[in-house]
Amino acid sequence: MSEVTTCPYSKTNPYPAKLLVRARANAPESQKETVHLEIDLGNSGLVYKSGDSLGVFPRNAEKLVDAVLKAYKFSGDEDVTLPKATESIKLRAALTTELSLGAITKKFVQFVHDNAACDCDKAKLAEVLGNADPVAQKAWIDNRHVVDLGEEFPSVSVSAQAFVEQLRKLAPRLYSISSSPRFVGNDKVHLTVAVVRYETNGRARDGVCSTFLGEYAPLGEAALPVFVANSHFAPPADLNAPMIMVGPGTGIAPFRSFVQDRAAQGAKGKNWLFFGDQRVKTDFLYQKEWEDALASGLLTRLDCAWSRDQEYKIYVQDKIREAGAEVWKWLNEDGGYFFICGDAKRMAKDVEAALLDIFQQHGGLSPEDAAAKLKTLKAEGRYQKDVY
Repeated sequence: MSEVTTCPYSKTNPYPAKLLVRARANAPESQKETVHLEIDLGNSGLVYKSGDSLGVFPRNAEKLVDAVLKAYKFSGDEDVTLPKATESIKLRAALTTELSLGAITKKFVQFVHDNAACDCDKAKLAEVLGNADPVAQKAWIDNRHVVDLGEEFPSVSVSAQAFVEQLRKLAPRLYSISSSPRFVGNDKVHLTVAVVRYETNGRARDGVCSTFLGEYAPLGEAALPVFVANSHFAPPADLNAPMIMVGPGTGIAPFRSFVQDRAAQGAKGKNWLFFGDQRVKTDFLYQKEWEDALASGLLTRLDCAWSRDQEYKIYVQDKIREAGAEVWKWLNEDGGYFFICGDAKRMAKDVEAALLDIFQQHGGLSPEDAAAKLKTLKAEGRYQKDVY
C-alpha cells in the first residue's frame, strides 16, 4: 500500500482530523497514564500502513499560555508577525498554536539578560551566562522553561514582537500507529499514547502533545492537525514468516497494528509477543485483545514481564533470555523476523544484548559471529527497530 500522491495533506499542510475516542488504557490506580485514541481521517485521502507513524501538531495548554503572558506582562491581544508569515496574528494565538513554550536556550537567557531593567536581575543572569563550568550552566538552563525566566527575573521588559522572535516553532510529535487500515478502515487511525508529566525547577510540567491528546484536545471537532509519516518499519511481506515482537509500554502500539494486519489478511505465520510494564493488574495494555488473540491462535505465544509485581525487577530482555532456545529456532531455522519498539536508551540496547547472548549460547556462535549474524538479519530486513 503506497501513499496517494494526490493527497493535499502533509506535514506542511496537516489535515484537521476529528478525535473520536479517548479512553484510559491502563487502570486509574496505575502509576502511569496511557490513553487509547481513535481518530477520524474522514475523506482526507491520507493513507497509512502498519508500522507508519501519525504526526500531530499540538496546542499549548491554556493555563501555560496564561502563565507566560502574565510573567512577561502581556495582554495577549498584541499583534505579532511570525517568521515567513505575511499577516499578523494575536500574541495569545501565536503562543497557543505556533510557538514552543518549553525548554529554553542560552540565547534566550541572553535575551532576558539584555532586556532586564533591574541590576540585580542582570547580575544573576550574567553569572549564569559567565559560568565557566559548562555542565553547571547547561543544567541551570535545562531545568527551566520560558515561563520560569519571566517569573524569576520580573524586571524583563520586551515587546511582544521581540519576544516571539526568540521562541522556537512548536514542532509536531510522531506517534507509532496502533491500528491497521485493513482492520479498522482507511478513514480511521488509532494511537496509544503515554501522557507525560514531570517536574523541573520546582514546577510541574506537562508533555506538550501527550497532554494535549490525553486531556484537552476536543472530541468530535475537526481540530486535530495530523499527517502521516511513512516508515520502513513494517510486518513481513511474507505472510507465512514468523515474527517476534518486543514492545514494552507504549512500544506495543505498532505490534497491535501488525497483528491486526495479519488477521485481516489471513496470514499463517506465527506471531510471538513480548510485552512488559510495571504491574499486570494495572498496566496490561489491550489485555483482552491479546488474550483473545492467544486463544484464537492468532498469537502463537505471549510472554509478559512485570517489573513491580515481585521484589526483583523482570524486564522483557529477561523473558527473551529465558526463551532463548525457542527464539534462536524461530530466527535461525524458521526464517523469523525480530522487531523492537520503545525506549532506545536502555531497553533496545538490553534486548539486543540478550539476542547476542542467545546467538552464542544456543547457536554456538563466537561473539564475532554473533555480531555478524545480527548484522545479516538487519541487512535482510529481519531485524528492525522503531525506537525513541
